[in-house]
Amino acid sequence: MTTKRREPALQAHTWEFKPYFRRHAFGWKSQPAITRVKQAVAEIKTVAKRDLVLAAEGAIVFLERVSPALAQVDSSSGSIGSVVNNAIAELVPILANAPTDAKTREAWLERLFEAYEADHVPYLEWLGEHWGTLCASKDVASAWADRLIETVKLSWSPDRALRRYFKGTPNCLSALVAAERYDDVLALLELAPYPWIFYRQYGVRALAASGKQAEAVRYAEEGRGLNDSPVMVARVCEEVLLSSGLVDEAYRRYGLEANQEGTCLATFRAVAKKYPHKPPSELFADLVKTTPDDEGKWFAVARDARLYDDALALATRAPCDPRTLARAARDYAEKQPAFAVGAGLLSLYWLVQGHGYKITSLDVWDAYRATLAAAERQGTSAEVKERIRKLVAAEGASGRIATTVLSRELGL
Repeated sequence: MTTKRREPALQAHTWEFKPYFRRHAFGWKSQPAITRVKQAVAEIKTVAKRDLVLAAEGAIVFLERVSPALAQVDSSSGSIGSVVNNAIAELVPILANAPTDAKTREAWLERLFEAYEADHVPYLEWLGEHWGTLCASKDVASAWADRLIETVKLSWSPDRALRRYFKGTPNCLSALVAAERYDDVLALLELAPYPWIFYRQYGVRALAASGKQAEAVRYAEEGRGLNDSPVMVARVCEEVLLSSGLVDEAYRRYGLEANQEGTCLATFRAVAKKYPHKPPSELFADLVKTTPDDEGKWFAVARDARLYDDALALATRAPCDPRTLARAARDYAEKQPAFAVGAGLLSLYWLVQGHGYKITSLDVWDAYRATLAAAERQGTSAEVKERIRKLVAAEGASGRIATTVLSRELGL
């Protein structure tokens, strides 16, 4: 009866995002699509604050339409894929927590599975990993596992002629874990022709849920191979240790590798968020050690984290991009003049040493002016200018563009 009373409201609601997600609605540029995806998720989350069932219906409409709408978008940078994955992560709890009867839940799952199977790009791939959560109950999850398990077994047949890729494999494994059929998970994974962590992660979760944390970590580590992602292995192992309360061990063994993101700053923030008890300077030092041949790229991380002394110490011992250092000298001249002067001098030092990609005289001038401006703010103009003079004089006639420009300016 509850569903019948709600059906008119569901049908009457007009989703603002819906007209924008037609088949091939977007061209090759990813930014318009990214914007619309974020707007759609925001709209659904707003509705969820007052009506979780209506929001769940909106989430299904969005997931049914998103892949056909984005089919022509250039996904080579990975940005649009990341945005859709984030959207799935935000919508799954809405779908899982929506209070509804078994018939409606099954109808939702059928619609989602149809969209999932029809997704050839793919954008909905991550949906399969959440299938057990979407089932919202052990009984529903077990029924879905039974529906898919024989096809999984066939796709992993010892007879190579019978093997084929089955898109519903993660759905089946996720459902088995949600149904707490842990022995069935491990038995099914024994049939897998290769020990890929993408599938073995479900065995790891089954072992961990059974109270076998140490065995779960060993099981994940055994899945390492030439075609596996070390980051994914680390994430699965970290998840087990954190869930067991072994925070320090999780950090020491897997924390830095498991939280690798697209940029150094994003990685630092991910680790800091997960391990808030660790001092930022310690996190920074540990992360720098992970890239012994390219330490300088972490300078901007220390700068943005306000670890000014750590940033200058790093730029002193390892080559850093002179342009990044010069920008720090310019941008921090007012609020952190001592740091700005240090960054500016280091920028000039590395320029004189010949570092930097396609350096021009303008780059040298920018670094020089930013350094002197920061020194003036600090009240050390004469001292800093003399340090620059000694720096250039020590190099002599090296023939480098930085030495030539600065020598001319300083009258050397």
